[in-house]
Amino acid sequence: MNKIEITNNAQEHIATVLKKDSAKFFRITVLGGGCAGFQYKFDFENLKKDDDILIHNEKIDVIIDKTSMELIQNSKIDYVHELIGSSFKITNPQATSSCGCGTSFSI
Repeated sequence: MNKIEITNNAQEHIATVLKKDSAKFFRITVLGGGCAGFQYKFDFENLKKDDDILIHNEKIDVIIDKTSMELIQNSKIDYVHELIGSSFKITNPQATSSCGCGTSFSI
């Protein structure tokens, strides 16, 4: 089963950006690189590819490719406001470590 939890804060922020950008989907991709081996990439777009997994949420639709889904299965994505700024915060149970900025991780 493909499961990623997206908090209400994150869904509200994503919905606002989707509307502003006239986009349909929030895309999550895991790429090689970053300071810990893998890094998260977020995009807003209108096209769903054949190998994308579509995840319906209350306020938004998320698309993610199968390889990325394997790397972030059962993760929780939140949108937090901190002194250094606002950003997505990912809690990935598969990550053995992550960098200080929270955008890269290792398995």
